[in-house]
Amino acid sequence: MKLPNGPQIPALLQMVRWITNPMSFMEACAKRYGEIFTIRLEKDSPPMVIVSNPQALQQILTNDTKELEAPGEMNDVFEFLLGKHSLITISGAEHQRQRQLLMPPFHGERMRNYSQVITDVTQKVISQYQIGKPFNIRSATQAITMRVIMQAVFGLHEGLRAEKLQQILGEILEKASSRLIVTLLFFPALQRDFGPINFWGKQMRRQQEADKLIYEEIRERREQPDSSRTDILSLLMAAKDEAGQPMTDEELRDELITLLVAGHETTATALAWAFYWIHKLPSVRQKLLQELDSLGNHPDPGMIFKLPYLNAVCSETLRIYPVGILTFPRVVRKPFSLGAYELEPDTVLVGSIYLAHHREDIYPEPKQFKPERFLERQFSPYEYLPFGGGARRCIGLAFALLEMKLALATILSSLELELVDNGEVRPKRRGLVTGPDRPIQMVVTSQRQVKSPILQTSTV
Repeated sequence: MKLPNGPQIPALLQMVRWITNPMSFMEACAKRYGEIFTIRLEKDSPPMVIVSNPQALQQILTNDTKELEAPGEMNDVFEFLLGKHSLITISGAEHQRQRQLLMPPFHGERMRNYSQVITDVTQKVISQYQIGKPFNIRSATQAITMRVIMQAVFGLHEGLRAEKLQQILGEILEKASSRLIVTLLFFPALQRDFGPINFWGKQMRRQQEADKLIYEEIRERREQPDSSRTDILSLLMAAKDEAGQPMTDEELRDELITLLVAGHETTATALAWAFYWIHKLPSVRQKLLQELDSLGNHPDPGMIFKLPYLNAVCSETLRIYPVGILTFPRVVRKPFSLGAYELEPDTVLVGSIYLAHHREDIYPEPKQFKPERFLERQFSPYEYLPFGGGARRCIGLAFALLEMKLALATILSSLELELVDNGEVRPKRRGLVTGPDRPIQMVVTSQRQVKSPILQTSTV
């Protein structure tokens, strides 16, 4: 059996580089070893093969034989936060069942229920920012995406429970993004308290407090069902599988947290990057404002969603610095041929979204932000995959794109913004995803002349 080449430094050093700066580590490996290479993060663990070749990615992500498997246990690094019943941590028939139950709220007619929530929340958040006073754009987008999730997913608009749950969940996600927590995830033996050093214990207690509030909400909903509610929790509680069985309280809790983690941090970061690039490059901002202004004062969100240049800006944002830089792992179960390589059982296969998005043969000048790429050609699902691919492609991608586009349109149509510092911002690891390596400070210079809110009715 022949494995692709890879770095020969000790596994511990590879792990350190993987934790501290996975993007530069992968780029260095790709430059030296090519588009398919092998790394080892633990001395006696199976090899991990990193892939950025589109044909190989297609072969991996569409494989429906017994050769490859996407077992949930490979994602057990997420279990401390998401639980044992999360769509991310389960596999096989259980994964298929949960995915079928989760899909309907994110498609078709039901999507329009969320448009008003997104624009209302966005307008309320941006109304707090004063002309001439700098602010961190990522803090603003985090506030937007958290409140959208609290209302659209949890169905909590106001009240003591809503405020407390939002505060605790915000703390959990912020702490989970620290480099210390990431290190603890990769070294399970350290996941305990060490006297006065009890980071892990504090995080677990926060989660227990959040779980208590979530289970209280689920119990009240079961005792007082309301068929008129359209939030995702209510829809999931009413859903039944092919055997006529609903989701258990534990399954509901785990999927709610999964939707929070997958939809809050990622969309907030993508929006922050979008504002950075739009205001760093005046030509991009000018073209985008012209397109938005062409819709008039009362654009339908369906029209906003379909704007070609806005779509190109969002697509390029998700290309250049994808928030999720890897596909979920697949494990070789039977000898598997991948290009010139014969892979043994237990070999782990991971697609590098980051490297795939930076291939010069597909994206000339890949380090440059050029929305026009997405106007000039279409890319295959294995050349452009910000939401992953195959059976584990993100189910919330349509919701995320809707939120990105409506939030951008609402803010850009309402406020004149500028970057406080036009210097370069680079991506770095932020928890299990990525984010800007320093705060992106912006300032409101004036109000734009918009006579009314962007959204009145919705057909997305």
